Amino acid sequence: MKALLTTGLNGLVGSRFALDFKNIYEFNNLDLRDQNKPTDITKYDQVLTRFNESTAKHVVHLAAYTDVTGAWQQTDDANGIAYQVNVIGTENIIKAAEATNKHVIYVSTAYVFDGEKKELYTEEDVPNPIEWYGKTKFLAEEVVKKAQCPWTILRIDQPFRSDAFEKVDTVHRIINGIKAGSLYPQFTNHYFGPTFVNDFGKVIDFIVRTNTTGLFHATNGESWSDYDFAVAINEIKSLGAEIGKGDLEAYLKSSARPYQRNTAMSNEKLAKILDFKLKTIREALSEVE
Repeated sequence: MKALLTTGLNGLVGSRFALDFKNIYEFNNLDLRDQNKPTDITKYDQVLTRFNESTAKHVVHLAAYTDVTGAWQQTDDANGIAYQVNVIGTENIIKAAEATNKHVIYVSTAYVFDGEKKELYTEEDVPNPIEWYGKTKFLAEEVVKKAQCPWTILRIDQPFRSDAFEKVDTVHRIINGIKAGSLYPQFTNHYFGPTFVNDFGKVIDFIVRTNTTGLFHATNGESWSDYDFAVAINEIKSLGAEIGKGDLEAYLKSSARPYQRNTAMSNEKLAKILDFKLKTIREALSEVE
């Protein structure tokens, strides 16, 4: 069993990673809710203590405040939970990693982009966040890039997993909506790049195994409109519903919060070096329970 320091292991992405690799890694998770060793990542002394106690050479930093609307309501508030967790928390992880010579694997988001590009975003595209969640994740990325320790940034978008989880992912939300007859019309002109969490866990493991550093887009590399995605789910899961069509531009006229038109990313850079093949989104959807 290889020791692995982590944050956010109880979340949508982290808990699936922990489940799939429970026989490979001995997880040392930094969590405020830990009954034995509660750790607040916004407190540097607590983070450093845990890092000093661990023999792990790698840190998988998943913990984040991901409520985009909630973050928008905190815009420019450095004392707000979004900034404290996403930026200050990451600063503390990096400082502790520098002090203990550990490799940080930071999980970021496509929301660092403004969404105006028509094609798939690549790692060469310049971030330009248009709302507070994306900005806090971008600021955290900048902290990571300046680190005096090995680092890897993995950007994902709209993660979903094969099994249902307490935090409902985009696929299970659509399935639940279809079954309840309450699914609202899906945008035909908004695009995103779904990330199959089961595959993403394998990506994290690859980075740890190979000590790969740098910036990578770690989605499944496809672009989907909300409407086409819902249609595919409806078809693959044989739900027999009629999916309504929605218009993002009409929605934006009534929304105060900025909304990216496109967050789909190319994973070509990562796919070239992986020692396994990522599933297509349709293959991933067929595994969803």
